[in-house]
Amino acid sequence: MTYYNKYDTIFNGIHTKGSNNMKIIAVNAGSSSLKFQLLEMPSELVLISGIIERIGQEVSDMKIKLNGKKLIESLPIKDHSIAVELLLKKLIELKVVDNLNEIDGVGHRVVHGGELFTDSVVITEEVIKAIEDVSDLAPLHNPANLTGIFAFQNALPHILGVAVFDTAFHQTMDEDAYLYGVPYEWYENYGVRKYGFHGTSHKFVSLKAAELLGKKPEDVNIVVLHIGNGASLCAVKGGKSVDTSMGFTPLAGILMGTRSGDIDPAIVEYISKKENKTVKEVISELNKKSGYIGVSKNSSDSRDLWTATHGGDRQSIKAIKKQVKMICDYVAAYYVTMGGIDAICFTAGVGENAIFTRQLIANRLAPLGVKLDIERNYIRGTEALISADDSKIKLYLLPTNEEVMIARDTLRLSKSQG
Repeated sequence: MTYYNKYDTIFNGIHTKGSNNMKIIAVNAGSSSLKFQLLEMPSELVLISGIIERIGQEVSDMKIKLNGKKLIESLPIKDHSIAVELLLKKLIELKVVDNLNEIDGVGHRVVHGGELFTDSVVITEEVIKAIEDVSDLAPLHNPANLTGIFAFQNALPHILGVAVFDTAFHQTMDEDAYLYGVPYEWYENYGVRKYGFHGTSHKFVSLKAAELLGKKPEDVNIVVLHIGNGASLCAVKGGKSVDTSMGFTPLAGILMGTRSGDIDPAIVEYISKKENKTVKEVISELNKKSGYIGVSKNSSDSRDLWTATHGGDRQSIKAIKKQVKMICDYVAAYYVTMGGIDAICFTAGVGENAIFTRQLIANRLAPLGVKLDIERNYIRGTEALISADDSKIKLYLLPTNEEVMIARDTLRLSKSQG
């Protein structure tokens, strides 16, 4: 029995659109989690947000932010369908909505769309089949994303669902950016190429940067530095991604919290022989035991590394300096690729909060005419211009909001449905 049938008194008939304002849920489903925001569109007002964690375990946690307050509830949640059911009941219980008929759409983050999707799409049976077909490219993520889609389809069967792909924004890259120097048959037969990730974040931040520059997206060159535990950079020329640091998988690019970033691939076989490990085991260490924690021998959290550097911890210093160098190498390459840069944007956990990491990056980019304003930079998690007035490239701190981007695409596609 579906959630709709069990709670049909909550619905006032078949779902129909009301006023110009719409309420849209932006969803990011993981294997054992469900992150969400309910937004009123087009104002982009966040009505409620939260995350349900440890789904399927003996005790799960529902964490909600509402009107500046945090609510935490621990209870058993067997699967994502139950999680969605409880979430929707909670929206009514907390009087966020009077009935579920007020919800106009659900936008779902989907990590990988392969080459099949160049934009967000309305979810159909054909779309679901296509997501399943490319799931071998993201075996840990796409199946979890689909779980969230199925749970909401079961709970809200008459409401528009939209899939928003991390990879779609990067489908504008030219062949010289996305092809690898490997047998071409690998690409033709197995789809081996650079895909890139964090596309929703890169799109959101680059659009915001163009707005702050007072220009149209098609008239500016932006570099977005999405630096969190996972990190990727993106060159955005004329509103389109022309290159990005992550590749076939999120393992490529710059040094991250636990990921190595770019390395010589021959290292995999070398370590496999030296330590008598399988290729799978070595790749696991490159994903989970490298990056900050691998080089520093200390932590995967940049805050811990910076604390350690104050005590002179050389390994932590090495980890930070290596990441900064890799970031700046990419930015310099993007400068050449795009024929100049109008703005560099710092976003995500490290980018938004690591004041001294931003300073090191700016200092290293000085040959490009980058000049940081030290006082402006002394800020965390707030939209701000942080470059000096005479900097040739503007530097911005821009908090990302992937949920807003998901809601925007859901609204856009909802209108296109008539």
